[in-house]
Amino acid sequence: MTPHIVVFDYGFGNVRSMVRALLNVGAHVELTNDIDTSIHADGLVVPGVGAYAACMAGLLEAFGDDVVYTRISRNLPVLGVCVGEQVMFNEGNERGAQCAGLGLIGGCIEKLAAPVVPHMGWNTVCSPDDSHLMRGIENERFYFVHSYAAHTNTDKAYHDDVFTQEYEEKVTTATYGSDTFIAAVEKGPLTVTQFHPEKSGHAGAKLLTNWIETF
Repeated sequence: MTPHIVVFDYGFGNVRSMVRALLNVGAHVELTNDIDTSIHADGLVVPGVGAYAACMAGLLEAFGDDVVYTRISRNLPVLGVCVGEQVMFNEGNERGAQCAGLGLIGGCIEKLAAPVVPHMGWNTVCSPDDSHLMRGIENERFYFVHSYAAHTNTDKAYHDDVFTQEYEEKVTTATYGSDTFIAAVEKGPLTVTQFHPEKSGHAGAKLLTNWIETF
């Protein structure tokens, strides 16, 4: 059965690239911000580019927070990408201004500690042995474009109670200069990537396929 995936269209993100990437791996894809459709799809992708606070404001305006919380509470898959990944953490600290996130993963988004930002281009990642998301692509490179990232997930997630149970967080990291940051997290129905799978060629296609296999 072909999976039905919604790419949530709230005004932020490379939505067309993501739609094409999902179509290429055999999914039925719908670009919409319709709440009912987004809640009941087999999978939901939350993209995001630009400033953290602006993305959060756009997501809230489109009731994307309600969509994500409802899906997580029903154990339905959600994939956050780039700033769509970042907003799943407790908060973002961008240009000295803190902004609350969705609080599904503990930690704060902060500026990369590197001599040159943004971090833009291909980079390898380090994933745990039991990662389903990275299965078969452990040594591949992925495409990054970002100046901010999460560096730890050790804080308690503000809204951990949305999950139906306590899930182990499988964390994939990447290093830019001397700065090691979180590149992906798998937490029950929630999956997030700082890199762009839709721009990562074969490795990105395999990652999306791995994600779809969790449905």
